[in-house]
Amino acid sequence: MNASPTATPREIAALIDHAVLRPDAARPEVEQACREARAWHFHSVCVNPVWVSPVHEWLAGSDVIVCAVAGFPFGAQLTDTKAMEARAAILEGAGEIDMVINLGALKSGDHARVLEDIRGVVQACRDGHARCKVILETCWLTEQEKVRACELAVEAQADFVKTSTGFGKAGATVEDVALLARTAGKHGLGVKASGGIRSLADLKKMVAAGATRIGTSSSVKIVKEAGG
Repeated sequence: MNASPTATPREIAALIDHAVLRPDAARPEVEQACREARAWHFHSVCVNPVWVSPVHEWLAGSDVIVCAVAGFPFGAQLTDTKAMEARAAILEGAGEIDMVINLGALKSGDHARVLEDIRGVVQACRDGHARCKVILETCWLTEQEKVRACELAVEAQADFVKTSTGFGKAGATVEDVALLARTAGKHGLGVKASGGIRSLADLKKMVAAGATRIGTSSSVKIVKEAGG
């Protein structure tokens, strides 16, 4: 998939995790997101765990998968709690899990605990044949901490690193995506840019910097832009 000047709306859509993560999102909004995802062929609909079961049902028969978050949005839950959350979501139909790292441990230099945290959720995903994305929440991290978090995600054998929850003080930046691509992408991990991506121009900048997946709630607007 690409976001080149000649990329089709379908190719653009295949890069997108269509996000519905606001805590006040009600059933009509989540159902509408699923209808949009089916119509435009987004890669996934990304939801909080309480929505996984109905979203899995609403997406049945389509090419769109369910993505669920774990330890969201602060990453401050116990590792066992995050792993249990991931396992429950997978049992209800999630094919991908976006987990938030233990930010406090990372900023305390407790890298062993961060590694254990990521591994716990990665193992839950492996057991359930799901992919694991590791949310770093880059807006709270120094460059050195971002690099170290990527290295730990690689060591834990995660599938992706992801910039942001969309609930921090800032979202994805081109510079952070490029850093994640250099640090984790070279080891085969995908790079998901999320937070503040609201236009086709935003998406293309992130892909040019190394993003292989985009998280956004502006998905329909972006693919309509791609279609002219």
